[in-house]
Amino acid sequence: MTKMSRPCQGTTRLMSLPPFSPGPSSRTVRTPAGKVLLVPADWVLLPPGDAGLTRRVKAAGDHWVVQEKIGRRLFSRGVWAAAATVDCIRAGLDAERSTDAYAKKQESAVRRREQVQEEYVEDFQAAIEVFLRFHDGHEVVSKRLALIVAAHAAPVGSGTVARTKRIPIERRAEAAVIAWMRHQTTAYDSMPIPRVKGKRREVRQMLAQHSHAVLQCYRRGDPIPANCPLKLALGAESTVEKH
Repeated sequence: MTKMSRPCQGTTRLMSLPPFSPGPSSRTVRTPAGKVLLVPADWVLLPPGDAGLTRRVKAAGDHWVVQEKIGRRLFSRGVWAAAATVDCIRAGLDAERSTDAYAKKQESAVRRREQVQEEYVEDFQAAIEVFLRFHDGHEVVSKRLALIVAAHAAPVGSGTVARTKRIPIERRAEAAVIAWMRHQTTAYDSMPIPRVKGKRREVRQMLAQHSHAVLQCYRRGDPIPANCPLKLALGAESTVEKH
């Protein structure tokens, strides 16, 4: 029996290669060992942004993933692959996405994501209130603070600790509150911090201790003075921005 060729199949798939970093010129990449490789002449760089297209191109045949680390964050710079493969898969994907069935599928997926996000925001806000544990006399403040922090930290793509899955939601809630207080109740954003290794972390830890001390006043039910930094910050939040 004659074996049919796969549509949009690229070159023969080899073992999975580790991500490369950008090379010294536009059509080169650098291996983890530091070696510079020239990109094949018939390959093109598929930029990041279309996860569906990228996924199919990577599954079709040989490709080189390019990533660049800036600071502590890793950014995708795209995927090198055969131009014919990329063009073929893009054409097929465009045709698939133009159908009514695909549109309905996408609408359903959006509704599911929105529902999941809404449920997560509710859970995250509740976790914040559990962490705060304010005295009944400060219940209104607790709910307002939880609402504001959740609205800031929980949106998809916010890049905050609330979106990580590496730690339990209880720790995410605590970290989100302390981070919000660091920016809203302290002079951290305008504070001159020496560029010495570990100094910024030291400053953050010091400010976190101050924030925890402020929260303890609300937990005990203490009378809150007019100059309380948290009270002043919440007073300035006339509206809660929805992202």
